[in-house]
Amino acid sequence: MTDNQQPSRSVVPASTTNNSQLPITHYQLPITTPLLRIGRRRLVAAGIAAFVLLSFLRHLPQEKSPPDPTFESNFPPLVMQGGDPYIRALMRTISASEANGSRPYSLIYGGQRVSDLSRHPERCITIVNGPNKGNCSTAAGRYQMINTTWYALAPRYHPQPSGFLFWQSYSFEARYQDKVVYAWLNDSQEWGTDIAELLRQGKLDRVLRLLSGTWTSLGYGIEDNAMTSSLPRIYQKVLQQELQDRG
Repeated sequence: MTDNQQPSRSVVPASTTNNSQLPITHYQLPITTPLLRIGRRRLVAAGIAAFVLLSFLRHLPQEKSPPDPTFESNFPPLVMQGGDPYIRALMRTISASEANGSRPYSLIYGGQRVSDLSRHPERCITIVNGPNKGNCSTAAGRYQMINTTWYALAPRYHPQPSGFLFWQSYSFEARYQDKVVYAWLNDSQEWGTDIAELLRQGKLDRVLRLLSGTWTSLGYGIEDNAMTSSLPRIYQKVLQQELQDRG
């Protein structure tokens, strides 16, 4: 069609029973009609409303979580019951470096604590030293998980989400921190290897190297700390406890 031509109309002659009837002309409707435009606007409005509703539900007050446990030992046991003793010992080793103390489950980056673990705290605390100085960190809990990591892992590994329809909430209680991290470390497809089997073979160094991209204080990351050099010794100590407890 040239610039001077007008859009064509489709004319379909009707079947006639006599010569006195005229053909019926059918017009092609334009693709964009007021009705379709209204439909699109309603669809966009519904999407915006759903997003606002999800944001509102996410920040609704939830039932407050029970108090996080307080321990007397430096490398406390897990709150979670059961599981592979080698993975359990590894988790205790990670927390010895990341959140060592008497109340590791409520610890957030910078040394402060939170009283409510019904959800991830999501407090972004300014980093004052190290390679990430000037940024902020939402790291929280015994394994110092940042909020984006938690919300990526919880839908896959959290054993008891709450909510309704397509909205879910994931409690950050002590036992759920343990269970999510335990399931994550036990997922061989996630890490490309069987971590528990490596530990049973005595290859702790290889495991710590593998995990240092996630927990940077394990000896092969970018932020060693005062506990880093002691981690192999700590692991052997807590492993013996875990094996004894298993009987």
